[in-house]
Amino acid sequence: MSDSPGRVLVVDDDEVIRQLIAVNLTLEGFEVETACDGQDCLDRVLEVRPDVITLDVMMPRLDGWVTATRLRDDERTRHIKVILLTARAQEADKQRGLSLGVDAYMTKPFDPEELIQLVRELAQQARAPQHG
Repeated sequence: MSDSPGRVLVVDDDEVIRQLIAVNLTLEGFEVETACDGQDCLDRVLEVRPDVITLDVMMPRLDGWVTATRLRDDERTRHIKVILLTARAQEADKQRGLSLGVDAYMTKPFDPEELIQLVRELAQQARAPQHG
């Protein structure tokens, strides 16, 4: 096992945001891969094997809702921690995200420090030995 705090797949159709998140996490020592939309995420997730996925909601081809649902429906990806990142701050959207089984919900604009802390906590949970 490497000294990395974890592997993260950053999924966002906005390249600026994708790079911002990737750079911040890389500086914190995470191994980071990126995907440009939900379909790209699903195409690569088994190869990347991330501990955590940061997932934008509003994306072309396959949005974050559908992507999160597919990740949860597949036993090979069900265990991956998912953070939904979205400009949609309505309570109904948060409830929808939580009902899909995502691990956290963060609204844009977000504080990179907060995101890093959240990713770190979820990555630690993901890498902890599973009991029971």
